[in-house]
Amino acid sequence: MSSRRTVLTAALAVAAAASLSDEAVGLAAPGGRVPSGVIDYHAWAALADWKGGRHNGTRARPDRRPGLAIDRPAGTLEYADPHAGGAKSRWEYATWVSPTRTLAAPATELVVSWNARTPAGTWIQAEARAAYTDRGHSPWYVMGRWTSGDAKGDIRRTSVDGQKDGKSSVSTDTLAVEPGAGVRIASYTLRLTLFRRPGTSLTPVVWRLGAMGSDIPDRFTVPASRPGEGAGHRLTVPRYSQEIHKGQYPEYDNGGEAWCSPTSSQMVVEHWGRRPTPADLAWVNPDYADPQVCHAARMTYDYQYKGCGNWPFNAAYAATYQDLQGVVTRLRSLNDAERLIRAGIPVITSQSFLAAELDGAGYGTAGHLMCVVGFTRAGDVVANDPAAPSNDAVQRVYKRRQFENIWLRTKRHDAQGKVKSGSGGVCYLYFPLSLSAEQRKVLRQLGIQ
Repeated sequence: MSSRRTVLTAALAVAAAASLSDEAVGLAAPGGRVPSGVIDYHAWAALADWKGGRHNGTRARPDRRPGLAIDRPAGTLEYADPHAGGAKSRWEYATWVSPTRTLAAPATELVVSWNARTPAGTWIQAEARAAYTDRGHSPWYVMGRWTSGDAKGDIRRTSVDGQKDGKSSVSTDTLAVEPGAGVRIASYTLRLTLFRRPGTSLTPVVWRLGAMGSDIPDRFTVPASRPGEGAGHRLTVPRYSQEIHKGQYPEYDNGGEAWCSPTSSQMVVEHWGRRPTPADLAWVNPDYADPQVCHAARMTYDYQYKGCGNWPFNAAYAATYQDLQGVVTRLRSLNDAERLIRAGIPVITSQSFLAAELDGAGYGTAGHLMCVVGFTRAGDVVANDPAAPSNDAVQRVYKRRQFENIWLRTKRHDAQGKVKSGSGGVCYLYFPLSLSAEQRKVLRQLGIQ
């Protein structure tokens, strides 16, 4: 299972007893009251979105899947890749700055995610700038330097450590306010920088740029949900074990034992009928089973974090496949997950727990991804858990109450009794460009368009 750090959660959040209301996804409750536990996901993905904002050398591209591309370079810069021995290379660049997004309620965290294609010799950088409730602003924080491949001469895909201003900081993929800072994030602006080799006509294309701002209550225990419309529904999703890859390609986070995130991602990519090509997999030892899992690990690896568990990097990997989209957000309860399952959309969840907190798992973890694929008639969770020892053992049934609590809580105790953080309901959602009316409706209800 992954050694991933769990996200810094809700340091300034309201009382632990607060519950999440049905209106708490990017919307105010009736009467204008904004509920605690607000989750505000917003994306720029339509042609009108890309035509807006501030362009400096970029242009909106009106394809079937609209996107942002380089029109003419705004300048050049030298990048010393810290993960390639400091090797320096020159790049042309162009930038796009989003309109400012005012959150439904001030947030304690912000997670940025994107969908893009970067041909060899190109890459992108995503940044965020927070406006605080005291009317101050953060610096521009780098939320990822990303490439969809790793061809010779490409930069190394990376998060950036050490970013902070005394009020907030970035931990791998999450911008969070500092405990005791006395502020929250009132609004934010995103910036994309697109890079290419000088003198070429190459360009990255960004199809979706989104961010999830959230204010989740600090709590060890979350309100229990009752089984809903997903009870008795189960999706057919490929089953892959990370454990059969133990020791394979240790340069990618010590091999398969830590590949829960890319293994879960690969399951859902293939649920939608997408797979790497034989050429994509030619580098994998032919003696290894499920080479596509090795490929997913390599293509999600964060050279700074030294792991495959970077949330936006996984969503971006999924979106490299034909007409597939990837989003990082939070859900409020298992009822939200049930709506998605009923609509045919699997949910990859992030959780941490002691072995005694999840019956049937047989292990404890400081951070682990698994894929919710259905619910029993009684409402218990059917999960494809990549920590299983074999593909045949991947599908498990976990008790509803136990699963919901370890996934949605923001605080927990480790085996030594120390207080640690939980993910607060973080999930990856992957879905195709062409959606059914039901799928579109459910995603819209969760603030995803």
